[in-house]
Amino acid sequence: MRKVVITGMGVVSPLGNSIREFSRNLRGMEIGIDRITSFDASHLPVQIAAEIKDFKPEEYMDKKLVKRLDRYSQFALAAARQAVEMSGLTFNGIEDRVGVLISSGMGGFLTLSEQNEVLREKGPDRVSPFLIPMILINMASGVVAMEFGLKGPNFAPVSACATSVHSIAIGSMLIRHGYADVVLVGGTEATIAPLPIAGFASMRALSTRNNEPKKASRPFDKNRDGFVMGEGAGVLVLEAEEFAIKRGARIIAEVKGFAMNDDAHHFSAPDPEANGSSKVMKAAINDATLKPEDIDFVNCHATSTPAGDEVELKAIEKVFGEHVKNIYVNATKTLTGHLLGAAGAVETIGAIIQMNEGFVHGMPNLEELDGPEYFNIPRETVKANIRNFVKNSFGFGGHNASVVVGKYV
Repeated sequence: MRKVVITGMGVVSPLGNSIREFSRNLRGMEIGIDRITSFDASHLPVQIAAEIKDFKPEEYMDKKLVKRLDRYSQFALAAARQAVEMSGLTFNGIEDRVGVLISSGMGGFLTLSEQNEVLREKGPDRVSPFLIPMILINMASGVVAMEFGLKGPNFAPVSACATSVHSIAIGSMLIRHGYADVVLVGGTEATIAPLPIAGFASMRALSTRNNEPKKASRPFDKNRDGFVMGEGAGVLVLEAEEFAIKRGARIIAEVKGFAMNDDAHHFSAPDPEANGSSKVMKAAINDATLKPEDIDFVNCHATSTPAGDEVELKAIEKVFGEHVKNIYVNATKTLTGHLLGAAGAVETIGAIIQMNEGFVHGMPNLEELDGPEYFNIPRETVKANIRNFVKNSFGFGGHNASVVVGKYV
């Protein structure tokens, strides 16, 4: 089987709309959460979110296309352009060997909400003819393929908040087994709107710290009370090692292993015994032909919900045993909020940055650890020598996905 390497990354996030800005704010532990500004949220029980700032879609696509794309697809195309530019790829002559797997948990929810209001207030004749293509979850992948003329495998795995790590895993499979030489993978989400927030709030999944937005997302802290909705996109360029070497690409990292399974336990709650989440990490490490002692860092899914964070720490301890004291553990959602379907890709990019730049970002809202004190979860950003890391993503429906990424040597 062929090795899979990473040659490009792009990001649109609450911590910045470029890799450079995202990296700086990760290291500085900037928190991208505040009171909602995109609409009047005063009537909602939750009035905070991690919104994108200063995003100008016209910088990435023409104005006509902007009007035909939901915000989630705009994010995806922006992140893809950044990733392709970093990779140095040109696609002439290889179009049939380039795939796109850019996923979303909820797709064009903003357009759906907006057009539902149009239907209710103005009637069916005023509903946009672009409604259906704008809301389809596969459309972000489709648009990226159309913009670059890419004709290889193209689809969007959908598994709630695990979806973009599934995209990384399946894109890597396509390359390993020869179905493609290059695959653009990732996730995108734009659901900061009244209905999704009301729905998650009704489940009691969201933090209600409306008066303390910077302190609302607090993975692993005893006083956590739910996650904070975020938005954004992350896209990575995966290539077969020999293809990247032949064209003289700069290789950023290697996807060494991955695994996927399901808890088969509950709609939204994780298996309290951490059976699925521990097995998926073990399988990913085995797939990478590594041992637990070869892992230096786990970037957690940890959303700041009581049950989820507790189970993930239990899973990590099951996998690493005594070695758990030697690995760094953190959760990027403390800074970005929860980007739902985009979370796994954006956080994988963040973990690659930390590995390559030799640091692990701190957890500024971790005041009292709800777990064993021997877990190495830094409160402040620390220097770190990371050879390989595990990135976890878990989704409603019991979906579990882990990927092992390491330095390319």
